Amino acid sequence: MADTREAIVHASHLPMSVIIVGVGNADFSDMQMLDGDDGILRSPKGEPVLRDIVQFVPFRNFKHASPAALAKSVLAEVPNQVVDYYNGKGIKPKCVSEYESSRTLAP
Repeated sequence: MADTREAIVHASHLPMSVIIVGVGNADFSDMQMLDGDDGILRSPKGEPVLRDIVQFVPFRNFKHASPAALAKSVLAEVPNQVVDYYNGKGIKPKCVSEYESSRTLAP
């Protein structure tokens, strides 16, 4: 767990998300701690994550649900994680006109 917490804190500076799906009836309290929804995840040295990048979902909560419900829950935080990363880097999205003018279309 200590190495995992350290890795997540370092990864929180990168453009990535970590998705964990807990399978089975085990005690997933460690995974829920990694998720950071109940507080700020810290490395063993006390360094906090730069941003929340972990989403944990216990599969047992979706055992009788549709695959779409599981996917929705698993991916729920990813859009905000992407926005948080780019905001943290000071990168603003292009507006539509900028995007269209930068595209090159093949004849």
